[in-house]
Amino acid sequence: MTRPHPGTALSAVEDPATPGCSPLRDCLHCSVRHLAVCSALAPEEVQALERVTVSLPLPLGATLARAGEPRQHVYTLTGGALRLVRTLSDGRRQISGFVLPGNYLGLTGSDHHRYDIEAIADSRVCRVALPQMKDLRARFPHLERKLLQRACQELDDAHDAALSLGRLQPAEKLADFLLRLAARQARLGENGLRVTLPMGRGDIADHLGLTMETVSRTFTKLRQQGLIALPHLNTVEILDEDGLRLLSADETY
Repeated sequence: MTRPHPGTALSAVEDPATPGCSPLRDCLHCSVRHLAVCSALAPEEVQALERVTVSLPLPLGATLARAGEPRQHVYTLTGGALRLVRTLSDGRRQISGFVLPGNYLGLTGSDHHRYDIEAIADSRVCRVALPQMKDLRARFPHLERKLLQRACQELDDAHDAALSLGRLQPAEKLADFLLRLAARQARLGENGLRVTLPMGRGDIADHLGLTMETVSRTFTKLRQQGLIALPHLNTVEILDEDGLRLLSADETY
């Protein structure tokens, strides 16, 4: 499949017959099922979900949805990483968050997308049309409860993000960001002390309200303090987890 230029919409998103798109056949063995909302479904109920789910590839740089477009589907990310982007009136870019495997896109009361949703790595999503998801929620109340639980978690995460953005020191913001990624990675069953960064320094800067230069200097500062190691540009080894927690001034991990 030819990769689109960054920011271009992916035709596969609109056409499930596009090569590379396929009905989902094996939800029970999905590697992120334990993190996804579909984990609420019993094995015998999963077939109902599989019948209405399409698995879509999203190459690096593809756009899943644009802000202002009508919402027609909900999505679960099963691989890769996405970013949620809003462009301010003065042209500045704000990244409200990153979507990682197991995350669900669709917990909103808006009829339109509020952000551009862009792939920052080769990714794959499971797509379900809104009417079909509504039907599943009505048939399986435990799925509805799982979605409510996820909505409450996203509200808590939004409050934590607001707290982080309100901090004055870049090191506090970056320490908090790394710890949250580490906790997420540990829930995936991976090494929580060796954090992979699918996003670049510029994306981190636009998420934390810093400049890219400040983010780079802060990474260097944390490394010099012995809190982290940087074996590769997109890999962070946490050497002193307690030190990072103390720096982030957050005891919720």
